Amino acid sequence: MESLKYLSIKNLKITVFQTYLFWENADKNIQNIALKLSGGIREKTDLIVLPEMFNTGFTMRAEEMAEEMDGKTMLWLSKTAAIYDCVVTGSLIIKDNGNYYNRMIWMLPSGEYQFYDKHHLFSMADENKNFIAGQKQLIVELKGWKIRLAICYDLRFPVWLRNNNNEYDILLLIASWPDKRSSHWTTLIHARAIENQSYVVAVNRVGHDGNQVYHSGHSMCIDPYGKTVYYKPEDEDLYTFSINYLNLEKTRKQFPFSNDNDKFNLIT
Repeated sequence: MESLKYLSIKNLKITVFQTYLFWENADKNIQNIALKLSGGIREKTDLIVLPEMFNTGFTMRAEEMAEEMDGKTMLWLSKTAAIYDCVVTGSLIIKDNGNYYNRMIWMLPSGEYQFYDKHHLFSMADENKNFIAGQKQLIVELKGWKIRLAICYDLRFPVWLRNNNNEYDILLLIASWPDKRSSHWTTLIHARAIENQSYVVAVNRVGHDGNQVYHSGHSMCIDPYGKTVYYKPEDEDLYTFSINYLNLEKTRKQFPFSNDNDKFNLIT
């Protein structure tokens, strides 16, 4: 019965958009992303992944840049998911009950959605002074795949991302990660894939932001064995690739070290 379950889970097609972002200009970013998607997506995809704060860039001006949950960017996400008949995900600044969140939206074609609020706020940029940290982990499901959502700085905290009892198959990370720490980015992504025996799909931005911080992309997909499925440094890139569930199960069965994981409770 288990083998039949694995065979029933199909390959997942993922479209990543490693894009340049216009600083604090939601209208221009949405227009640019919509234009690039319309000209660049040439096959059916299951998921479109955009970077962290894809509509403004990684700004700390939360009060000025925030939108409500019924704002224009949420409406655009819903419309885009319906147009391409797939899930669309990325984060934006959301004002909710008087608080500001770096919120990753998981938007379905139906207009229904789930969200994950960034847990680890980047204190060296005062993110913790401008936003409220989320306290809940989120695992979503798509075509039988279990997908854990995470944002940028979360990557540095393996306890938060620990894959206990193979509860997820993909760690999906969106980011605004600077070039000067790109070696950390690539090393940690490979480590998270290997230690959690999951795919890691990590999508970064490119170009300078409004603080003249340069981002060199290095978006990638790493399989559970640590092998590269997709990798793109430096340039803007819209690309679709497939990942295979049988490859995931084969890796877990051949080397089931997760059975020997330490047991612990996470206190947030």
